Amino acid sequence: MLRMTAGYSDGKIKPERNNMTVKVTLIPGDGIGEEVSAAMRLCVEAALNATSGNTIEWDVQPAGAEVIEKEGTPIPERVLDSIKKNRVAIKGPLTTPIGTGFRSVNVAIRQALDLYANLRPAKYYEGVRTPVKDVDIVVVRENTEDLYAGIEFEEGKPETVDLIKELSVKSGKSIRTDSGISIKPISVTGTERIIRFAFEYAGKNGRKKVTAVHKANIMKFTDGLFLETARKIAESYRDIKFEDVIVDNMCMQLVQKPELYEILVCPNLYGDIISDLCSGLVGGLGMTPSGNFGAYSAVFEAVHGSAPKYKGLNKVNPTAMILSGVMMLKHLGEEEASKKLESAVAKVIREGKSITYDLKEDRNAPTAVGTREMAEAIAKEVLSD
Repeated sequence: MLRMTAGYSDGKIKPERNNMTVKVTLIPGDGIGEEVSAAMRLCVEAALNATSGNTIEWDVQPAGAEVIEKEGTPIPERVLDSIKKNRVAIKGPLTTPIGTGFRSVNVAIRQALDLYANLRPAKYYEGVRTPVKDVDIVVVRENTEDLYAGIEFEEGKPETVDLIKELSVKSGKSIRTDSGISIKPISVTGTERIIRFAFEYAGKNGRKKVTAVHKANIMKFTDGLFLETARKIAESYRDIKFEDVIVDNMCMQLVQKPELYEILVCPNLYGDIISDLCSGLVGGLGMTPSGNFGAYSAVFEAVHGSAPKYKGLNKVNPTAMILSGVMMLKHLGEEEASKKLESAVAKVIREGKSITYDLKEDRNAPTAVGTREMAEAIAKEVLSD
């Protein structure tokens, strides 16, 4: 029977079970989404077959730019209803359509489901061309607040002019009248739950240190609140080392000494930037999985874009999506399947034969394989023992 584990969540998430089967929402995505989602599905099913024998019933829910013509929105209610019902989802990359009210389809899903914690592991796998080798960092990003809350006021609008006047009076500081305004909310509530998430994850996964990233020296009432709250929460986790680092210094430290860091917990904007930096250290976004967690739902996804120009070419690296499947298996309590699949990914990359062009030393190497062929090699490795 598939079960949940506390490896990522707080244990409240309960997927629908049916004997040896769990139902999971699958959002294939658009652009290259369908190809990498198919690769993930092949490998996840192979890992389950090779270990517990349990199965996943995929509740396939198309979303993104390609469903707008039929349904008038990139995120139909049926998609959110499916995730709410199944409690666990995995999605391919989605294109945010131009000319709609959506700043980001991905952000909209996270906010609609209150997926407050974004977990992004950045791990070096032997065989990947990278500037550094000893990297195994997990970025824990607050997912609902900060500048990504989307509270903005457009330059020149009457409400913006009024706000500028009011802010100038209340703050005693002049704001240019031709400014656009973004509001940066950071709450005690939001900070407490993301800091606890980071420490709980550390304790359950053998991590010894949590680093809070901030700019509290300048933004004293937002980042300052984040840091003050983090320090208070850290007092409850004395067995895990806690430190804080200013965000600009953190970027330099990660380039120079990434081996010193284990878990970085960040407000939303810094978490987005820092996680991409960490991805660059381990080979790029094609190597980076992620999971989004709330009190009742979890959505796993590759962090790269939909790359529509590569759609249908069977060319792109499926590793990030397959590793997101590794995270999902762990979340579902399938520890053995999760470890077996990650080990197979590592071995295929290490051997350097059945890998996509971007993982080759020469990106024009004629020995590079396609998305599907790399996934098949990983699945074969999973089933070989």
